[in-house]
Amino acid sequence: MTTTHLLISGKVQGVFYRISAKKMADQLGVKGWIRNTPDGNVEALLQGDQDIINRFIAWCKKGPDGAQVSSVQVATKDNTALLTAASFEIVS
Repeated sequence: MTTTHLLISGKVQGVFYRISAKKMADQLGVKGWIRNTPDGNVEALLQGDQDIINRFIAWCKKGPDGAQVSSVQVATKDNTALLTAASFEIVS
């Protein structure tokens, strides 16, 4: 299991990015959370098998229709702080 932090930049707020990401995460079986940041980005913390995480990251680089993703910063986290989420949630 891999724990990964994402910071997604570009036109990613106001385009249903988080809702679309949740749908994709639910389809893939990714656990974790996603939220808007005050500076206009979207941040996510996720857990899952590496191949599934890679598929989710590939989706994040495109996003939903209307999004214009300029970058996705990916950082692998230490698994000692495992998420307790049973699903993928949109948080504020």
